[in-house]
Amino acid sequence: MTGHDHERAPAPDSGALSVKVLTVSDGVVHGSREDRSGAALVSLCGERGWQVVDTTVTSDGTDEVAATLRRLADGFHGLIVTTGGTGFGPRDQTPEGTLSVLDRQAPGLAEAMRLVNPLGRLSRGVAGTLGTSLIINTPGSARGCVECLEAVADVVPHAVRLMVDNADPHPSGEGSTPAAGGSGHG
Repeated sequence: MTGHDHERAPAPDSGALSVKVLTVSDGVVHGSREDRSGAALVSLCGERGWQVVDTTVTSDGTDEVAATLRRLADGFHGLIVTTGGTGFGPRDQTPEGTLSVLDRQAPGLAEAMRLVNPLGRLSRGVAGTLGTSLIINTPGSARGCVECLEAVADVVPHAVRLMVDNADPHPSGEGSTPAAGGSGHG
């Protein structure tokens, strides 16, 4: 596996969504390209009050992506957002590596991300769960990855919570009733 951790933040507070950012790029790994998209994602997460607990870089390729995602998801409850490798280039294999490790797909998230920009139709990114981690693939451009994550940011924290606490999956609201065998609220 080619990859290394760039930084480790302190443990998040109990209310913040924990996030790991994975940049998939041969150029960044080899030092010939700056990691602008990873930095843009870290910035966006900070603006949203999410705690980035790890940033990692790996080479392009199915096996490299899969191995890194398995390592990042091991014992982690939160969001893993990837940037890079979702296009049509021969080394763009982030979706293939992601699909090889997912327990379940979340196609609605990937579809929502593709709708934010006409070029989104060229993204092959996927989303889904691995253990108690939600994995989302975003493009390798700084603008594209931010647009895509912003497109689903309103539902991501709820999705992550549901992976460990599904007793009452729907927030209470006017006219709602607890499901049979639900959480007993009410």
